[in-house]
Amino acid sequence: MSTSTITETRRHAPLVLINLAVLLSATGNGITIVALPWLVLQQTGRATDAAVVAGAATLPLLLSSLFSGTVVDRFGRRPTSLVSDALSAVSVTLIPLAAATVGLSVPLIAALAALGAAFDPAGMSAREAMLPAATRAARWPIDRVNSVYEANFNVAYLVGPGIGGVLIATVGAVNTLWVTAACFVASIAVIAFLKLEGAGVPDHDARPSSMWSGTLEGLKFVWRNRLLRTLALVDMAIVALYMPIESVLLPVYFTDLGQPAQLGWVLMAMSLGGVVGALAYGGLAARVRRRTVMLVAISVLGACMVAFAFLPPLWAMLGIAAAIGLVYGPVGPIANYAMQTRSPEHMRGRVVGVMTSTAYAAGPLGYMLAGPLIDAAGLTATAVALAVPVCVIAAVCFALPALRELDDKVAPLWTSTEDSLDE
Repeated sequence: MSTSTITETRRHAPLVLINLAVLLSATGNGITIVALPWLVLQQTGRATDAAVVAGAATLPLLLSSLFSGTVVDRFGRRPTSLVSDALSAVSVTLIPLAAATVGLSVPLIAALAALGAAFDPAGMSAREAMLPAATRAARWPIDRVNSVYEANFNVAYLVGPGIGGVLIATVGAVNTLWVTAACFVASIAVIAFLKLEGAGVPDHDARPSSMWSGTLEGLKFVWRNRLLRTLALVDMAIVALYMPIESVLLPVYFTDLGQPAQLGWVLMAMSLGGVVGALAYGGLAARVRRRTVMLVAISVLGACMVAFAFLPPLWAMLGIAAAIGLVYGPVGPIANYAMQTRSPEHMRGRVVGVMTSTAYAAGPLGYMLAGPLIDAAGLTATAVALAVPVCVIAAVCFALPALRELDDKVAPLWTSTEDSLDE
């Protein structure tokens, strides 16, 4: 192997390892999205109980994701990723162990789901905070890096629910969670090989003085930046309204049909659309305005949620799910771009953590409302009640001036003459 080939491999190695770790960790979470609601519905058959567990898995994310960025900036990106995946592996392993010993109940499943979810944001923030350094090493355009990263994330949620649905049908929901634990362990092994500038423990002067003060600094920074503040608030509302569809309404519908694999197919179709959308954005970013992409995504999401309300045949659900993924695939890369270009290096973990936490802030409320509403009014009425506000948000976004800042010109993450030619 020539010296130039070895150098090229080393330049791209950090980007490859980060994406592989994300693939493994997110695949484990994708399996859990299917396995936990199915486990609860097998126990009680009540949508409210499934919503309680979904909410329990989401509620800790608000607090843990809020502080996760400070953890990353204080203790380092690579160490945080390793510890986060280790704790997630232990927590998910406790569910099948409890099933084999003391037995499972809804409160216990909810508690273990909350424990497992509490560790995820720190690992996600750590890996995302390493992307700019990996971008500099690989000398790729930032939109290309973000599109590959988000496409990879969607691949995980394409593979994970599908694996989860198949495993539930063959070995049961409890045993399926062993695979989730194995995914986290594999992610640890991958990050253990990562060598990247700025991934270790930060210098003392660059660290936040305390968890509380560091988190406050991150909150103030995001709030004072008009673009980041607007994106955070819009994302918070969308997540609260859409996630109950994916995590409560669809599991209830397919549980009633006795078709766990079909739920996996619908979630896989959504993730497949997301992969295509994210990858396509990498090539279109130079020719399409980011604001336009955002407006189309939210508008189409609202329309697709209305279509879901009619509970169409499986083939139509697959098409609707794919459409959601296709238009929303570029949103992740665009949000990453905004965070990466608006945050200073020493605060990047906190900015990512704060932006992530706002997305989870209204999630538990959405779950808590959706479960009882399904039991009282049915699936169709609940889906309509969730879809209409999304359509209203889409209309409001057309009038938000802050979104125009997505298309402002900013300096690239690396600026040498040779690298500029790559853009």
